[in-house]
Amino acid sequence: MPFQLSVVNIPVLLLLVCVLSLLEAVKVSPLIEKVNEHKDFKKLLRTRTNVLVLYTKTATSGDSHLKLLSDVAQTVKGQGTIAWVNCGDSEGRKLCKKVKVDPSSKHGGAKLLHYKDGTFHTEYNRPATFKSMVAFLKDPSGPPLWEENPEAKDVIHIETEKDFRKLLKKEERPVLMMFYAPCKSITFKIALAGMNLHPAEFDGLKEEYNVKGYPTFCYFEKGKFLHHYENYGATAKDIADWLKNPQPPQVKAPEVPWSESDSSVYHLTDESFDSFLKDHPAVLVMFYAPWCGHCKKMKPAYDEAAEILNKGSDSPGVLAAMDATVHKAVGDRFKISGFPTVKYFENGEEKYTLPQLRSKEKILEFMHNPEAPPPPEQSWEEKPSSVSHLGLEDFRETLKKKKHALVMFYAPWCPHCKSAVPHFTTAAELFKDDRKIVYAAVDCTKGQNHDLCKQEGVEGYPTFNHYNYGKFVEKYNGDRGRAMLHLGEGEGNREEGVREENVRGGNESTVF
Repeated sequence: MPFQLSVVNIPVLLLLVCVLSLLEAVKVSPLIEKVNEHKDFKKLLRTRTNVLVLYTKTATSGDSHLKLLSDVAQTVKGQGTIAWVNCGDSEGRKLCKKVKVDPSSKHGGAKLLHYKDGTFHTEYNRPATFKSMVAFLKDPSGPPLWEENPEAKDVIHIETEKDFRKLLKKEERPVLMMFYAPCKSITFKIALAGMNLHPAEFDGLKEEYNVKGYPTFCYFEKGKFLHHYENYGATAKDIADWLKNPQPPQVKAPEVPWSESDSSVYHLTDESFDSFLKDHPAVLVMFYAPWCGHCKKMKPAYDEAAEILNKGSDSPGVLAAMDATVHKAVGDRFKISGFPTVKYFENGEEKYTLPQLRSKEKILEFMHNPEAPPPPEQSWEEKPSSVSHLGLEDFRETLKKKKHALVMFYAPWCPHCKSAVPHFTTAAELFKDDRKIVYAAVDCTKGQNHDLCKQEGVEGYPTFNHYNYGKFVEKYNGDRGRAMLHLGEGEGNREEGVREENVRGGNESTVF
């Protein structure tokens, strides 16, 4: 019997059409948390450290945002959480009233608010683009992307090596390319093109164009690299004036070697070292490298102290220096591995290594009263803790036995690493009895660990990587304080020691 269209069928059909059109309009990712009740909202903020919430006036007023945010949620999974509150339904209206949010006041009836560590952080006012939103959620307190700056609208922003090659091939005008790493501010307002060259995937380009620091400017004509532009303190006018007649960098006058300068410091060689110490009962020797920045910084103070000590008739001792990159035999004998290294010799014998002597006053004070320096501070690795300190030889073997491993790649001199150590150590102590979990650390400056850190994608310190039975899962980019106590995902549960089963969209996952 053929289907008869009746008055009763029409409303049903209309309802079906509406429902189907709504479902077709926006496919919301299951990664976006739909929140209706205030208790669920409070739990979300309590258990997540980095949350972007979309408040909408109605179920459909946030369609354009939801489509974009679905893609963003997939990219920032484990680093940030995206939630949606519909202020148009009965439960959502109560929630919006409680948190005092009115999306109807915004154009389009949608409002984006960010919450960090359980409290309101800021309203999202950056461009509603995939790239900007991902950058924001990966670093909510960081600076905007350079291309978000209206003054940079005439700059060609390059994303990939393929785009870079294409630009050089097609652009007929001269090209001034600025290679940079993300930073708080960029002084330069004028450039034809800019490219963030910091990621490891661009190591080939760094080598090809001799990029050793940021920013680095490269000048091209007809796709051919001609030379660098090296006026790094330039204003927009400086760069514009230079582009009128682009010339290669001026050859700098060679630096006069310290040993050939007008200095009162005695400069020693492999041949003269022992005899000099024999003739002088008290000698302070600075082992240095000509390229070493810390050595250059210390030289004026050392020269000034030598003016007093090396010329005084009743001097308690003398100051000498040795280029350990040239005179390697003596450097090897005393195991010189870093610069500057300052050693005190008495009657020809090494007595003290003195890392604390960096100023004229400290040097003079020591030479008049040569006492043993305070014992060096214990390294993190030497201090007893529940952190496992790993190296190239045992890294893989240790991690493949653990369900969850959070590894901190660090350098001993790094201030941010030093700040993170107490939190990381506390977290390791909390989980020390759980055989499935390990908090580990790798000193990237030690031996072959440098190669290991490069293999694991370490580009700065500290870097935190999460592993599952030895396999890399993700980088941890969250809070280095309380949130670090919770291993398993960057958006970990803050209630210590609690395991909770979360079922979202049919997918079950355990968070710690």
